[in-house]
Amino acid sequence: MMRQSIRRIAPAAAAVTAPFDFKTDSKKYYTIPKIVEKPLNFINGAFVEASADQVIDVVNPATHVSLGTIPKFGATETRDAISAAENAFESWSTTLPRARAVILRRWHDLMIEYGDNLGAIITRESGKPIAEGHGENIYAARFLEWYANEAERIYGDIIPSPRHGVRTTVIKQPVGVVGVITPWNFPAAMITRAVGGAIAAGCTCVVKPSELTPFSALALAQLAQEAGLPNGVLNIVTGDAPAIGSALSSSFAVRKLSFTGSTKVGKQLMRECADTVKKLGMELGGNAPLIVFEDADIPKAVAGIMAAKFRNAGQTCVCANRVFVHESIFDKVVEGVVAQVRAFRVGYSLDPKVGNFGPLINPQAVDRVEALCNEAVKAGAKVLAGGKRGPGSGNFFEPTVLTNVTHDMSVCQSEIFGPLLPILSFKDEDEVVRLANSTRAGLASYVFTENYKRQWRLSEKLQFGMVGINDGIVSTPVAPFGGIKESGLGRDGSKYGIDAFVDIKYVLHSNL
Repeated sequence: MMRQSIRRIAPAAAAVTAPFDFKTDSKKYYTIPKIVEKPLNFINGAFVEASADQVIDVVNPATHVSLGTIPKFGATETRDAISAAENAFESWSTTLPRARAVILRRWHDLMIEYGDNLGAIITRESGKPIAEGHGENIYAARFLEWYANEAERIYGDIIPSPRHGVRTTVIKQPVGVVGVITPWNFPAAMITRAVGGAIAAGCTCVVKPSELTPFSALALAQLAQEAGLPNGVLNIVTGDAPAIGSALSSSFAVRKLSFTGSTKVGKQLMRECADTVKKLGMELGGNAPLIVFEDADIPKAVAGIMAAKFRNAGQTCVCANRVFVHESIFDKVVEGVVAQVRAFRVGYSLDPKVGNFGPLINPQAVDRVEALCNEAVKAGAKVLAGGKRGPGSGNFFEPTVLTNVTHDMSVCQSEIFGPLLPILSFKDEDEVVRLANSTRAGLASYVFTENYKRQWRLSEKLQFGMVGINDGIVSTPVAPFGGIKESGLGRDGSKYGIDAFVDIKYVLHSNL
């Protein structure tokens, strides 16, 4: 593969010591006012400081209190990071898979060892309850553990020879530099599920985390370095999102782009990547249906609805966006859901005694959910729980249940990304499958039924990349996560996940 000439990086005059102190106090990042004292990025194995006038303020969405600042870097710094990754690729790509696996396992172990502080950082910058912050850290670490094992299972093939004296083989090689753009809703896990596979395959990475939740990314970079990851293999750049995204998509040195975010931005990045014909991994928006049939276990279905909808205040791409309940059990299911929704305690969730239901990410998200709720009510929907902004000055919106909803309402046609749950009734299977599939999104879907034939039938009929049967949680590193239609391209996790980071090369040996 032809490569561009590599830009050599001058030593960074503003390089500083590692910003995080995880060892002296396992609970330090619960209470320390600022998560970081200086605006830092991680490029070519060094933490690099921005000037005072080139920063972005990061605030806690539950309190609106500043947690620190990050660099507002752009195309120039991104190109520096790409050059660092390209330099590092020359040696990292030839490192033995076993050596890569050892480093990934060390990284995993450090994430578990310092889990209290990492979970607190996740909670403070994203607002999710502390139990979910700790849960995400474990989930994120498991991707590193999974891909450490996969590093030693990148097998080739021997193909039966087409003629005498010829041997035909297939080998797999790392694609090169990988650009990774991640969202704010899972600031640790969305990074490890991409870079874990890339690093295991022998690739190097430039990561652009969300400017709303950047500190988890920087903490992961520090632990990766402590685990022994060589300089330049992992780089973190924050700042001007369009400029950084364009620098990654336009660079020929970046041979794959992994993006998790909105369908609109994903389409734009796909257009920008066309000129350099990159590999693409796209995990885009969803509009997940959850269907409860008349033979469902009602307590199990209610628990599944709660898990599929209200984790992280409804801010996940696999959230149940539309719930369909058979008319014969509609009232019982709604009653169960409303009772559990009313039991939530909305508030700052760093202390589980204060609250177990956190805020939305920013005021704009609250405005959007409120507008969707009000529009539905104006069109005839009925609010059975919630329906208004939460207490305090944070970005809170009460978990809300709507009935008397029609499927043509915006609350069913758009991805809500918030704690707003429309519940609709249905009569028969064909009708509900038609409604469930009537979306251009195709990420996750859920079915609750005790009928085994129906379980298999629906798993094939539903036009989504993932189908959860009698369970509201589908995400796990051991299974292929991803969507179809406008929900994206490619898969993360499982034995298929690492394929996205390798090129297949056919080799013919003649005159044997």
